[in-house]
Amino acid sequence: MHLLPEASWLQFNRRVLLQTERPDFPLLERMRFLAIWNRNLDEFFAARIAKPFWEKRGSQDHRALLEEAHAQARLACQRYQALLGEAHPHLQVLEPKDLDEEDWLYFRVYLAEVVAPRTDLIPWEAASDLSHGALYFASEDYLVRLPQDLPRLLPVPGREGAYVRLGALMRARSDLFLPEPSPLYELRVLRLLESERARADWDELAQSLEGRQEGVATLLVAEEGFPEAWLEGLRRTLELLPEEVFLLPPPLNLTLVERLVAEGPKAWLFPPLKPERPRGFLKKPLAHLERKDLLLYHPFADYAAVERFAQEALSPEVTEVWATLYRIGETNPLAEALIQAARAGKRVHVLLEGRARFDELLNLHWYLHFLRAGVEVLPLPERKVHAKALLLLTRQGKGYAHLGTGNYNPQNGRLYTDFSLFTGRLEVVREVHAFFQAMRASLPPGGLVRGQPGQAPGLETPLKPSPALSLLRTGEGIRNLLLEEIAKEAHPQGRVILKFNHLTDPMVLKALVQAAEAGARVDLLVRSTLTLLHPAFRAKSLVGRFLEHARVAAFRGGGAWKVYLTSADAMPRNFQSRFELLFPVLDKEAKKKVLRVLKRQIRDDRNSFLLTPKGEKVLWGGHHDAHRW
Repeated sequence: MHLLPEASWLQFNRRVLLQTERPDFPLLERMRFLAIWNRNLDEFFAARIAKPFWEKRGSQDHRALLEEAHAQARLACQRYQALLGEAHPHLQVLEPKDLDEEDWLYFRVYLAEVVAPRTDLIPWEAASDLSHGALYFASEDYLVRLPQDLPRLLPVPGREGAYVRLGALMRARSDLFLPEPSPLYELRVLRLLESERARADWDELAQSLEGRQEGVATLLVAEEGFPEAWLEGLRRTLELLPEEVFLLPPPLNLTLVERLVAEGPKAWLFPPLKPERPRGFLKKPLAHLERKDLLLYHPFADYAAVERFAQEALSPEVTEVWATLYRIGETNPLAEALIQAARAGKRVHVLLEGRARFDELLNLHWYLHFLRAGVEVLPLPERKVHAKALLLLTRQGKGYAHLGTGNYNPQNGRLYTDFSLFTGRLEVVREVHAFFQAMRASLPPGGLVRGQPGQAPGLETPLKPSPALSLLRTGEGIRNLLLEEIAKEAHPQGRVILKFNHLTDPMVLKALVQAAEAGARVDLLVRSTLTLLHPAFRAKSLVGRFLEHARVAAFRGGGAWKVYLTSADAMPRNFQSRFELLFPVLDKEAKKKVLRVLKRQIRDDRNSFLLTPKGEKVLWGGHHDAHRW
């Protein structure tokens, strides 16, 4: 059974929404999933729907996507009301009619002094220019834009746990925003935002962002009861199909529940996770790696170990540092450690991927920080760089590397499941350095594709290629390795375990079908997008407390497991349009740890959805919880 990638991804977002129904999750955690679902759906209409929109708009496939998205939106509205009912009376979202005179003493002033001066009054003639994602109100003569930087949910002074929607207040006092009082109706427009940026370098990226315009409209969301004539006029102005208009009860953006999650009773949240701390490594990271590799599984192992490793850039013995950085967030201890090392006179080279979708402005911010601290920011290559690597080189001619499946983001590192591999192995260090050197020279790192050696300063002899061992691979070399290893397992004793966020590559899927039909056991742990469902696959998606983010490939190989970790999802774009890294787990204990994680997830019956050609089956309430450690 073949699925459009977009249809498979929407099914994943439905699984996210279903987390709001889990009986074993605290109330505020279920509310959090409502906000995640809403952000995901906005992103879908801003980016992921691009190919069906441009190539199949109005087709049966496109309409099926819209029908599923609309069905999810209606379910989300029901879940919002159900969750509020469960939270009552400790948390309440009041309507303006529920406010008394004392409440209005405050909100009248708030609307007049804070909201009204920052509200845009827009003539209907400008409806084609409505901004992506903003909340608007329609009256007979005008459109009113709610300020983006104001909170959507306001606490009611003196009433603990009581809130009121800003949009509802504005509707109740429309006289403050219109020349004369008039009924107001809510609406939002979602647009297809430009996803490809300038490919040359940072100055062109800045110019591209400066001139970026919001794209064509892909969806109009309006409240139920919106006057039909106005709605039809909006639809035609925005050049939307009738199916691209959703009618829903307010609120139209359910991310407002994030305030309830942040300020609600702590007893309604998961208890804080107490991650394992590798104490010996945290004390002396480089000395530890002289003895053995270290593999960590976040967030069950403390992400602080990654930041501690980065702090070794300030060690007197370290002279040079190389790093790839992707979606690192607003504050980042690892990035600050690299800046400090540069200011201390170390040679620090950073490949900061500036074109990560919707993070471009933040990346420009970091670019200037690095540049002014003396960090060499490598030119942006033609392909996006999605690899996760940090390399420290010492004056003694040694090197130490961190290779990961996740981003160097301090928040995500504590919320996403990812693997971190730390190693001082000479052969791995050389190839990591060769990767960086190729990036610096703006050349394809072809020497890594087939395990050819690279030489780092101070490393006395080049590594000789070993036919028995595949080391780092990038680009299409990752696909080639997967195809080679899957083909070797195409027999009744074969075993393949793949764990990805997305598995859509036709060549990899074809190889998996051939292996499964030859009798191999094929286990697929695919969080989001799986475009081929085969009766011989054992496929599942895990959605639960933590976002499944690790990418792993394991092959039994006649009894001796081969295990690889990678930054790449198994998608054509990751092989053809990005620089990724796939690397083997060589340490025996580390390999066993990865396999334990995979087997726990295969057995999981608390956070799982079985994915079959006949549909999905929910596995909740069992005894095997892969999100407990």
